[in-house]
Amino acid sequence: MFRVMRAGLVAAAVMSTFACAATTFSSSWKAPEAGPLNFKGKKVAALVMSQDESMRYGSEDALAREITARGAVGMPAYTVIPKEVIKDKEKAKEFLEKAGVQGVVAMRVVGKDQQITSSPGTYWGSTYYATFWGGGYYGSGWGGVYDPGYLRTDTIVLVETLVYSLDQNKLVWAGQTRTKNPTEVRPFIQDLASKVAAELKKQGLIK
Repeated sequence: MFRVMRAGLVAAAVMSTFACAATTFSSSWKAPEAGPLNFKGKKVAALVMSQDESMRYGSEDALAREITARGAVGMPAYTVIPKEVIKDKEKAKEFLEKAGVQGVVAMRVVGKDQQITSSPGTYWGSTYYATFWGGGYYGSGWGGVYDPGYLRTDTIVLVETLVYSLDQNKLVWAGQTRTKNPTEVRPFIQDLASKVAAELKKQGLIK
């Protein structure tokens, strides 16, 4: 029974670690002269810089929804800037200005690390250690259980998020986040956008 309980606790701990994976900030910066952002009701482009178009489109859709949920009018960049000119800054500027976009939230994956976590093996023996014979260790020790521990590899994705005011053509805020084991785009972007919004509020940039 003790062996089953121990195995169950180890499994639960591992599953809990995966389930609780979340986004955390490794850095956060605000422009010294930056005041509260007033993007309410204004068009803000969601730009995700990636060579993978399908991933970029899905990410920009998710990010635009999160921007809209916070009072602005989120617009996926791919719906404003044709893919043929996405890397042409003059053309991109022309299309954003024509669409009346006043702000940009840009995201880019800047790194991906592998993190290995291990738990050393342990030997779980009987509680009867006081004596060797009789009801002591020799008789009950054979029931000891060896737990080999576990080895886990996590993927840590590093993302930089930048907030620009196009009216001023200035960077207002920048941050870098670490996310453990992201699997699906939508919940990943939702969690990331939520953390960014909380940080912007903490910095006094949004209400």
